[in-house]
Amino acid sequence: MVASGAIQAYWRKSRRSGNNGSCVEMSSVGVCVAVRDSKAPHAAVLRFRPMEWRTFMTGAKRGRYDLP
Repeated sequence: MVASGAIQAYWRKSRRSGNNGSCVEMSSVGVCVAVRDSKAPHAAVLRFRPMEWRTFMTGAKRGRYDLP
C-alpha cells in the first residue's frame, strides 16, 4: 500500500452505500486502486497495487475484517 495526497481521478462508491455520506470511494489510477474517505475527499488517499487489492477484497468477502 502506498499513501498519497489528492489524486485527480473519477471516484465512485458502492451502490450498496447509504446516503449518509459515510462511505469509501475508489478509483483506478494507473495500475493501482486508490481509496479515500468520502467525508474527507481532500484528505489522504491510499493506493494499492493490484495483488494487494485482490488480497484485501478476498479477505473482505470471506468476512476476515468483520467486527465481532
